[in-house]
Amino acid sequence: MKEKMRIATAICTGIIAIAFVTPVFAQGTGGQQSQQNQQNQQNQQNQQNQQQQQPAIGQGASTLGGEAKTDPAEDADYKALTQLKPTDYDAQITADEAFVHKWPESKYREAVYAQMVQAYFEKHDFPKMYENGDKALALNPDDVFVLVQLGWVTPHNYDPNDVDAQKKLDRAEGELKHALEVIDKMPKPANMTDDAFTKAKASAAEQAHSGLGLVYFREGKASDSANELETATKSATPDPTDLYVLGRDYTLLKRFTDASGAYGKCADAAGQLQSRCKQLADDAKQQAAKQPAAKP
Repeated sequence: MKEKMRIATAICTGIIAIAFVTPVFAQGTGGQQSQQNQQNQQNQQNQQNQQQQQPAIGQGASTLGGEAKTDPAEDADYKALTQLKPTDYDAQITADEAFVHKWPESKYREAVYAQMVQAYFEKHDFPKMYENGDKALALNPDDVFVLVQLGWVTPHNYDPNDVDAQKKLDRAEGELKHALEVIDKMPKPANMTDDAFTKAKASAAEQAHSGLGLVYFREGKASDSANELETATKSATPDPTDLYVLGRDYTLLKRFTDASGAYGKCADAAGQLQSRCKQLADDAKQQAAKQPAAKP
């Protein structure tokens, strides 16, 4: 999730540890900055949704036991949350936690928990991010934002020495696959234009495929990983990290010409991976030249 969302231990080469300081965490330029700008626009759309007291894409006002009750004081408190400075994460967390404490049965709980997911993510407090994500999903298992956020972060914050490492990857795979199912079927919110809705769905799907690609890469499934990352990198500004991992997948599959192409696109984006990807692109090109010609 770019600014919102889109580091790891070494895999195959030492550079992978740098590669997984993704555009979400890094302050890069080029393709990374373009993705951050796109996410800024989506954040603004989400804020507008909240200010109109409408659920953001993939989110719904959740209640327990039937129709939501309207309380003017509750509405006013929630509106105050939407007017906080978006980048003041400490203030948002304090206000959000106070809100759910004051209104434990609020119709806005899911949106507030989702907001805390984002804030804790930005603070790199992943235990709290997951805790609030679980609360949001308990209210709405189809919350696309939370499903993608949690599923995408897990393989980027992966520790192979964790006794629950595979269990966490399995959960992330399930979250991301379910998100794609929901994205495919979700209706357009009344307060979104057709163009904004199409772009929001495409962005969420792109990040879900990105997360799945890394889940499979972590599991040593190069072919599955490549299939997901091929989809994730079709946009005009693909994530350089996805292109780097796609290059690794192609190399493992001995598809050196494809690897050179993926690394070359990665090298086109300014950032931490640029010089490394340029070298790997040249290396893959040389390996491709050494491969025997395909028999007719």
